[in-house]
Order: sequence, then structure tokens, then C-alpha cells
Amino acid sequence: MLKQQLRGISSLLTSISLIGVVVGMTSTLLSLRATIEDFGTLVTGFIMSAYFIGYLFGSTRAPKDIRRVGYIRSFGGLAALAAFSILMQAIWVDPVVWFVMRFITGFAISGIFVIVESWLNTMADNKSRGTLLSVYLVIIYSGLIAGQLILGVADPAGFVAFAIVALLINLALIPILVSVTVEPTTHENKKVPVSLLLKTVPLGVVNAFVMQACYAMFYGIGPMYASYIGLSVFQITIFMAAFIFGGLISQAPFGLLSDRIDRRFVIAICAAGGTGVAVLLSQLGASNAILIYLAVGLLGAFILPLYSLGMAHTNDYLEKDQMVGATGAIIKIGGAGSIIGAPAVAALMQFGAINFFFLLLASLTALVCLYTLYRVTRRAKAEDQLHSNFAILAPSQTSDELLTSMAEEAPESLEEEEEDEDSEIESNAILR
Repeated sequence: MLKQQLRGISSLLTSISLIGVVVGMTSTLLSLRATIEDFGTLVTGFIMSAYFIGYLFGSTRAPKDIRRVGYIRSFGGLAALAAFSILMQAIWVDPVVWFVMRFITGFAISGIFVIVESWLNTMADNKSRGTLLSVYLVIIYSGLIAGQLILGVADPAGFVAFAIVALLINLALIPILVSVTVEPTTHENKKVPVSLLLKTVPLGVVNAFVMQACYAMFYGIGPMYASYIGLSVFQITIFMAAFIFGGLISQAPFGLLSDRIDRRFVIAICAAGGTGVAVLLSQLGASNAILIYLAVGLLGAFILPLYSLGMAHTNDYLEKDQMVGATGAIIKIGGAGSIIGAPAVAALMQFGAINFFFLLLASLTALVCLYTLYRVTRRAKAEDQLHSNFAILAPSQTSDELLTSMAEEAPESLEEEEEDEDSEIESNAILR
């Protein structure tokens, strides 16, 4: 079954792998180019934050586009918009223009992720959802690493690096446009507000917000922290790559495990592991570079799968017609966490709290762990909940078919009851 599902979405995964390379290249490319252009640290920080603001807006808009024109057309339009914004930054090097274009890039990339993740969730079931999302994120992380390697052979001061990004976005359109993959139907998709998710799957909301804040902290402030403790530029690149690589190799094992046992226990294990490793990292200095690489790789292995695990847990309690809207809502929640996470940590560090970087990260992952264990005591796992006598299920194709079947069988049942009543009347008449 899983092989058939992977074969059915192979073109989608190919396209998103190229988008992953684009995401991996773009952030570092713009940061380097802004340094070359002497934009200044504060201005560069505002420019980079525009991506997350656009990301938040894109997660709101994408479900509407999917319902209106479908998955494939939405993907094509957003990819073209992303390519446009990247090329404009190469043509017009100005902080204000870059801020606007970076906002557009975040808007487009967010929409693409909503399309892909909701498509995957719609194609999956509770037995395979964790595995499929893990495969998806392994592809994303591979793209992030590849993007860094490609950027190493392109000069950020020139036009070529920007052109490569735009070309990769255009190439990402080909697999999804020329394939014979049938996109999911969209006419039954429902809007899923954050308030509904808070009531239905509060753990999914908390996990998305906190973990995306942690990711933004690490990607945005991690290099600054590594420089502060004395790592060289080359060592910082290994530091960041080790984090991504750790998440890359752990996605599939944790995803498979979450399909076999209660996902919440896997979330708690990952969060607890991340807490312990973050505390260890807070005690290490540049003299222990090898140990730092190993520890930060282990940190990535524990905390990077938490997003996909939380997404799978959320969708375990939803109907298929809610998944597009729920994916957009979860990405919106994560975007809010990203916007708040890095600036908040940067502000703390401005006041001399840089030594507490990993301790703050540890406190956030510990919060996720404790809340997950609390939710285990408040609610049954998804399979038990769905088969409970008290479960309230939203209308679905299966329930519609069941009702139709019952309606078709009802006349026959009524006829049998009428025949039985006639037989009873005849018997009573004979007895009399």
C-alpha cells in the first residue's frame, strides 16, 4: 500500500525536492549578498523577517486558491511568483525592494508547502501518514543541504546564483505539470479555523508554534551563537549542516515508529531527547568542536522530526475534507512561531543572554514534552478515539455511502415487517 502511495505522488515529491534546494540556497544567498552590499545587520534582519511574514499570509491564502483552481494550477502560479521575486532581487538591489520581494517569496513558498502537505495528507491514511510526511521532510532536508553545496560554486555578488534559483523553480514545475497523477478533489474541503484546531487537537497547535519558534531560533541565531563561542566560518557551516543531517537520517525511523505506536509517545521521546542534548550543548565550547558537531546532529535528529509528527497527529483526528484547511492553519501557527522566535531570542542576546541560547531551546522542547504527556492522560489515541461509541464523526464519503446503503435497505426492511404483521393477523384470525 505504501509503495503504491509513494509511486502515485512521485512527481509531487520530485517537484518539492527542487523547491527544497531553492529554500536552502535563497536564505544564505541573500544574507551574503546583503553583507556584500553593506545593508547593515538591522536592515538585513528586517529583510529576512519579511520571508516569515509572507509565509504567514501565504498559509492563509493557499487553501482558498486550492479550492478555487485546484492543486496543480495553484502550484504553478505560486512557483512563477517565487521565480519572479528572486529575479527582481538580482535586478534591483535595494533594501526596500528586497523587503517586498522577500515577503512575496515567503508568500509563494508557504503556499507551495500548503499544497504539497495537504496533498500528502489527503493521499495518506492513519497507518501511513507519519511515514509519508517523513519521506517528504527527508526530501526537503536533502534539498536544504544540496542548496548549500550549489551555493558554494556560485558567486553571491553576481547574477548567476539568483538565476540558478529561478531556473530550479521553473524545473520544479515540470514533473507536476507533465505527470498523469490525479490530484485530489477539492470541492469538499472545509475551512478549519485555529480555534477549531485548539479544541480538536490542541497538541498539534502547541507543537507547531513552539517547534517552528525553535527552528527559527536555531537557523537565525545559531550561527551567531556558534561564532560567539569561537567557531570559525568553516566550522559554523559544519555546525549548521550537522543539524540538518541529523534530522535527515531520523525522519524515517521516527515516522515509521509513530505509525506503529501512539504518536504522542514518539513526540514526547523526541522532545525529551532534544531537551537533554540542548542542555549538553549549553556546556560545550569551541575546544570541543567534534563533540559539538555530534551533539548538534543529535539535536537535529530529535527536534526536526517533531513538526511532521505533530502534523500527522493533527490529521489523525480530522476528516479528509478538513485537511487542506488544517494544513494551512498549522502552517499559519508555525509561521507565527517563526516570526516571534528568532527576534525574541535576538532581543535577549542583545542584553547579554547569549550564553542561555541552548538553555532557552531546552526549556521550549521540555514544554512540548510535558504537554504531550499531559494530553496522553486526557485523550485516547486516534484509533481508539475514532472507534469509540461516543465518537462524533464528521460526514465523509464512507458515511454517505453507509447512509445510502441504509436508505436502500430500509424499504426492504419495511416490506418484511409488513409481511410479518400480515402473518400475525392471519394467525390470530385462524386461532379465533
